[in-house]
Amino acid sequence: MKKGIIFDMDGTLWDAGESIAQAWNIVMKRHGLKKNDFTADDIHGIMGKTIDGIADALFGEYSKEERMDITKECLIYENEYLEEHGGELYDKLEDVLIELSKNYPLYIVSNCEKGYIEGFLKYYGFEKYFEDFESHGNTSLPKGQNIRLVAERNHLTEVVYIGDIQSDYNASREAGVGFIHAAYGFGTIEEEVLAISCIEEVPAAIKKYFKTDSDECL
Repeated sequence: MKKGIIFDMDGTLWDAGESIAQAWNIVMKRHGLKKNDFTADDIHGIMGKTIDGIADALFGEYSKEERMDITKECLIYENEYLEEHGGELYDKLEDVLIELSKNYPLYIVSNCEKGYIEGFLKYYGFEKYFEDFESHGNTSLPKGQNIRLVAERNHLTEVVYIGDIQSDYNASREAGVGFIHAAYGFGTIEEEVLAISCIEEVPAAIKKYFKTDSDECL
């Protein structure tokens, strides 16, 4: 039996809202668009959405083609910006990753575009902690299917997904895996689920979820 932990990114591993807002404002100003005052809160509001959902939510006043073009350029530039500036990691994240990776394989699945997870791992040197990752930008699949894809190709028999918003929980249900709510993130969960108030609580929650007092990975 191979147990694995799959993480969401935004609102779970880090908060890149401020950096992304800065990147998007640069793109807006580059094209002389009036909408050039995005804030971290604006970005938090669209976390977890696919590119279509982001375009519709933020640029609904433009034609479908125009808003998709704007959003694509913003997402491309945000990856470049984050590779240089990073985001805000949740406190003690690396300590938690070190502890967890001793006993469990770790993975990331996000609805982000291609290059976002890669930039995160490269900027912080976190490649050594994660065995695999997947994104909507790579596969064009919804998050639930990407979670299942990662679980299957890594031969995981028992999986828990850690995320912060309702759509993360819904994706875990679609994938047929367990769920832990990162309640310190950007959203709430309608259902009663195992929840943590900070990233440092992940190891204890994992032991509780997998119902073991041992540090051994079964």
